[in-house]
Amino acid sequence: MNKAVQLNEPFRMSTLEVTTPVIGEEDVLLRIKYIGLCGTDMSSYKGTMPLVSYPRIPGHEIGAVIIDKGKNVPDSFRIGDRVTVNPYSSCGTCPACVHQRFNTCQFNQTLGVQRDGAMQQEFAVSYNKIYKSNKLSLQQLALVEPLSVGYHASERAAVSSADTVLVIGCGVIGIGAILACIKKGAKVIAADISDEKLSFLKEFNVRYFINTTKQDIIAAINELTSNRGVEVVIEAVGSAVTYQWCVETVSFAGRIVAIGYAKEDILMNTSLLVRKEVTLAGSRNALNEFGPVIQMLEEQAAPFEKLVSKIYPLDETAKAFDYWHRHPGNIIKILIDLT
Repeated sequence: MNKAVQLNEPFRMSTLEVTTPVIGEEDVLLRIKYIGLCGTDMSSYKGTMPLVSYPRIPGHEIGAVIIDKGKNVPDSFRIGDRVTVNPYSSCGTCPACVHQRFNTCQFNQTLGVQRDGAMQQEFAVSYNKIYKSNKLSLQQLALVEPLSVGYHASERAAVSSADTVLVIGCGVIGIGAILACIKKGAKVIAADISDEKLSFLKEFNVRYFINTTKQDIIAAINELTSNRGVEVVIEAVGSAVTYQWCVETVSFAGRIVAIGYAKEDILMNTSLLVRKEVTLAGSRNALNEFGPVIQMLEEQAAPFEKLVSKIYPLDETAKAFDYWHRHPGNIIKILIDLT
């Protein structure tokens, strides 16, 4: 029996039995232990994700164990290995793929979004998509993909120890960016609307905080940087006002990296963009960051397990979505236990 969770339509989920996958010669069969819920999943749940059609099995943040493998899978992958999965696809021929930017393939299909995902007890995938670590727990492996998305933003910004970085939005993607920037030696300023999330980040060696509901972010940045602005702003919210803050707070010759999808049109101060000669870059998914994030987690330099806010069993997935929908400020990461 292979149980799965399916999103039938907005706000309506069900548990069902699906066929156990048949593996190909280069596939591994995974026993899925944990699936993380992400913002895309929540958008699909609410019916605001235009890339999703229904019904859809969600799930692309994966902690799993290899239980079988095809005959052409290398010996380096063994039954019993703990793994996570790169959930993106790439066509190999579009402009992005030609330039080795497979994370932003024009025709990408992410697991659980444009195609059925891994919120099922057994799941087959090519070994080329597998990253293993027998040092990490299965819960930690389910954190690798979202933290890699944030880490990729730091790569897009070419963050170094010479930089002061403002990260706007301290969900798990923003936290991934924060952790990457700290690892690279940068000074990090975290901005969010939640005192709880900002206080939580003290355990991850963040020292500078701005609650944007209580402080003027532009005045706060001017004070922290002696009116110079920050070299890098990473936007991980997706709203008109936060993108406007990016242009206001970035330094001359600074860099802005955009992760968040805004739901409305945004008026930008193009005069500042031009006069500051700002570099503006989008950041989508992750490219070569899975390995560095796994290494970062293996080093245990911070209490990464505390990023998991709640764990729900498979049969209570709908309850998990409902709770997160009603209490977004209380959640960093929810995991679904499929065992």
